[in-house]
Amino acid sequence: MKEVIISVKKEFVNKYKKGYSLILEEALVNPMVLKEEGQLITFIDDKKAFLGKGYYGKQNKGCGWILSNSKNSNVDYKFFYDKLRNAFSKRMKYYHSRDTSAFRVFNGEGDGIGGLTIDYFDEYYLITWYSKGMYGFKEYIIKAIKALVSFDGIYEKKRFEENGMVVDEDSYLCGKKAPEPLIVKENGVNFAIYLNDGAMVGVFLDQKEVRKSIKEKYSKNKRILNTFSYTGAFSMAAAKGGAITTSVDLASRSLEKTTENFKINNIDSEKHEIIVEDIFQYFKRAKKEELKFDVVILDPPSFATSKDNRFSAAKDYKDLMKSAIEITEDEGVIVASTNCATFNMAKFKKFIDDAFKELHKNYGILEEHSLPEDFAVTEKFPEGNYLKVVFVRVY
Repeated sequence: MKEVIISVKKEFVNKYKKGYSLILEEALVNPMVLKEEGQLITFIDDKKAFLGKGYYGKQNKGCGWILSNSKNSNVDYKFFYDKLRNAFSKRMKYYHSRDTSAFRVFNGEGDGIGGLTIDYFDEYYLITWYSKGMYGFKEYIIKAIKALVSFDGIYEKKRFEENGMVVDEDSYLCGKKAPEPLIVKENGVNFAIYLNDGAMVGVFLDQKEVRKSIKEKYSKNKRILNTFSYTGAFSMAAAKGGAITTSVDLASRSLEKTTENFKINNIDSEKHEIIVEDIFQYFKRAKKEELKFDVVILDPPSFATSKDNRFSAAKDYKDLMKSAIEITEDEGVIVASTNCATFNMAKFKKFIDDAFKELHKNYGILEEHSLPEDFAVTEKFPEGNYLKVVFVRVY
């Protein structure tokens, strides 16, 4: 495929000189030359000086990624092999862990290749392609994985759709097929993973440190409410730490998935409550019934729509926080979390602060978390460090 030369608008040149890696269509002088995803691009400034090399690949943010700031680098098999080898070697301690068998081995632009992530689930690798452009390099990447590591099997998710959904139903790629479920461990807690089940496999690996903290410091003899609970991952960590949990999620399959996770952890699910309900309705009911919890976990999606409610983290997190405060015991804890990349930690803390002020309540911050170590990030692309978690004591 023919490489194209693209000029960057004057007002964006400094941004790219500093190493920013996401290609923004509005930054390009001549985007019309981009015809086919996967095309290699050389970026130049208004004085025709070299800025970087990258590829064209449309995804929900930007239209590709810069892969190298070196004029002499080739985007070939060796390029991908070196990036993957470097990333895998940085995760060696996870490979050798006795109590964790699920982690991220390659995290997009944080490891030098935007538009690609690779997760490890107990001898199985799951590759996620975020654009047709990145998918064009598939042959190099599979070959590099096969050269670098042994594995039982490889699966892939093609998340090319604008809504982030998966293009193909079947995710199996090569090797042995994974058992269903595949049981993995994270800090001694078991999770049921389904590598062939749509975009989500059963656990969000970016919350591993948060779950560990909940299990070790905030669970013993506590009543914990886990909202937007999905497969009950936070509930498992809390129950393992000695809590009685209530898990609430709108999706009807959350009941079956959470029950299954309790079962594989040898925890009696009958002692825990699993509720299928719109969380906003649940908050209203809990307030009316004067229910109170020692710990409330808030980890909503950035956007959520139900029959009666629309939620956007950027607009509505403050109100969600107020609902949580109202059903948290005095001296209790709220674990406030968001994966919304459109605002930073300072703004997130302001939502929390405003919620307490409006309810005339006091609070103290106990812990803060961002992405764990295996989710490598780079300062040159701050949006990549999307996770913000604050543990708050309610007074």
